[in-house]
Amino acid sequence: MLTRLEPVFARLDREPERPAHLQTPRMSRHRVVLLAALLACYLAIVVAVLTTSWLVRLDWQIMFFRPYEQWPQLHAFLDYLVVLGQRGPTAVMVAAWLGWRSWRQHTLRPLITLGVALLLLNITVGSVKLGLGRLGPHYATQIGSAELFAGGDIFPSGHTANAVVTWGILAYLASTTVTRRVLSLFSAVVSLSVGATTVYLGTHWVSDVLLGWLAGLLIMLALPWFEPLIARTEAYVFELRELWRRRLEEGRLSAPVAAALTPLLSAGGKWQPGHSDDAAAVPVTASGAGAAGHSPALRPAGHPVARQHVIRSERTPVTPAGSRRPAHTERAAARGASARPAG
Repeated sequence: MLTRLEPVFARLDREPERPAHLQTPRMSRHRVVLLAALLACYLAIVVAVLTTSWLVRLDWQIMFFRPYEQWPQLHAFLDYLVVLGQRGPTAVMVAAWLGWRSWRQHTLRPLITLGVALLLLNITVGSVKLGLGRLGPHYATQIGSAELFAGGDIFPSGHTANAVVTWGILAYLASTTVTRRVLSLFSAVVSLSVGATTVYLGTHWVSDVLLGWLAGLLIMLALPWFEPLIARTEAYVFELRELWRRRLEEGRLSAPVAAALTPLLSAGGKWQPGHSDDAAAVPVTASGAGAAGHSPALRPAGHPVARQHVIRSERTPVTPAGSRRPAHTERAAARGASARPAG
């Protein structure tokens, strides 16, 4: 199986598609100002709910309006649309796309960035949910109350915040300006639709959705602060991979572990930060070191090294030195000798 997959791995190694002009987002002054403004709005909504202000009265008015009864024909469609804000399905879809992109670009940054963003989402949104303990519209017990500290977990809206972060990460990791704008518009439409759908279905208050939007935007704006951590994590993963590769080469792993790790560690030798394509051309001496003292990429024993592909026009023509079959006269003499009776 490894022999069959070797051409695929070799092709991926020879043709990386990492954008050369891609720059890591930085924490600019405008981003800091916008982050501070959104944080102020976030705190203002929390205070408005804590003090049972006009925002809570608006929550109850829309709850009594019951949008799902006003437009029942939309219910079936919106039941499916709200899935775009659920953590499990969206994380799997986006992680699959970013995983393929990581493989093609020979970098782990997309997947690590997604993991950091989801971790921040769980910590920030989850702590506020559990700390305030607000009940949803379907479980409200006292009309006009904010329903806080009652054991709920509805404020802020997790569906809305997850839609902002999960789909917004695609725009954050976009390679071009046009792609970033298109994906930003797409993530905005999806997150706004998911938030409005939760209000329509009666599973969230309006203030829950407002705070969910702000929570997701705050995470997206703060991501550049975590870029150094993302880079260090990627470097650590590659160092750990090389360590296991050396252990596999030296035979220091048990047979089941070696069998499980061989496809992973032997594939994509160039898939590491700062690796130059010229390293593949360094000749290897009998001692295992390159001509300039470079060590070749370690491969498991018995795993064939990918040969450089040569197109048909560059191959050396092979001229047959002669036919292996004997000449006609020799064959005739042989037949005559075999037909002559002995003695």
